[in-house]
Amino acid sequence: MFYLKYRPKTISELDNSRVRDQLKQILSSKNLPHAYLFVGQKGTGKTSAARIFAKTLNCLKNKSNEPCNHCQNCLSIDSSSFPDVMEMDAASNRGIEEVKKLIQEISFLPMSGNYRVFIIDEAHMITSDGFNALLKTLEEPPKTAIFILATTNLEKLPKTIQSRCIKINFGKGIQKDIISMLKRISKYENFNYDDIFYNLIAKHSDSSFRDAAKILEEISMQKIKTTEDLEVFLGIRGKYNLLDIIESKDSKKTYQWIEEFSQNGGNFKNLIEDILEELRIQLLFKNGIKSDYIEPSKLTQKEISRLIKLFIEAYQMMKITPIESLPLEIALVEFYNNTSS
Repeated sequence: MFYLKYRPKTISELDNSRVRDQLKQILSSKNLPHAYLFVGQKGTGKTSAARIFAKTLNCLKNKSNEPCNHCQNCLSIDSSSFPDVMEMDAASNRGIEEVKKLIQEISFLPMSGNYRVFIIDEAHMITSDGFNALLKTLEEPPKTAIFILATTNLEKLPKTIQSRCIKINFGKGIQKDIISMLKRISKYENFNYDDIFYNLIAKHSDSSFRDAAKILEEISMQKIKTTEDLEVFLGIRGKYNLLDIIESKDSKKTYQWIEEFSQNGGNFKNLIEDILEELRIQLLFKNGIKSDYIEPSKLTQKEISRLIKLFIEAYQMMKITPIESLPLEIALVEFYNNTSS
């Protein structure tokens, strides 16, 4: 798997530029905080960053606050066999007994490194009793203990826990960072795609580095090389053609297009996402914000606003519809009925 094979191994290699800069600043400070909260959606590099951070602290040849990735400590951490770095999945170890076992480990001094690093993934899954047991340790930890709590759901963590941690916001993957990662992998794999190709993958990765790497791997296995074939693979082929048809107010042609799109295996979720983004840009242009937009829509601002509302409703209905094309068809029926009246 590309996302495992090309996982970053140093702070500088982290694909998330915001996190990379924050961690560099923390590691260069004189007083190292003892507890961190890594917050962000899936696939944004929380676990990778935590492991690299642990390596940096325990590397035997640490230079410029980067792990060497060659010493015994670095190699042991990479193979998950280093005794001073412990990872716990709170989704399956969430109770007070599991937390108490972790607290007992904290009392021991490092065996091979400078710090004992405790990485707790899905930290929001810990029970209330578990958090209460952990709180005291976070308040008065040993000087050789570092905690990294990773979560996709900050709201479920008690405020008392949050207040004792330095928060690192991973957020969503920025498109330019995802593209940079894709090009990094492509360089190793000898892929030669153009920028439009990478932009399309990044745009349909759900702002996730992991998902983008998976898409790149899938298209390489399918030997997809052209933008047209990639659009078919992603289920977005002809989205701009659909907008052109909607602008012409030709309802029969619109429904024929949707039927053909469905018969060809098009992805309606991706289609609606892309059209909503295009409509958003058009709405901004109508309000003088995107003045550099080249092709203004023939739709009025009121029509664009109504389409956005209808498409959002259609997108929400995608979760429950038994027929994938139906929410979009209903949205356009309502749009045309309102336009003609």
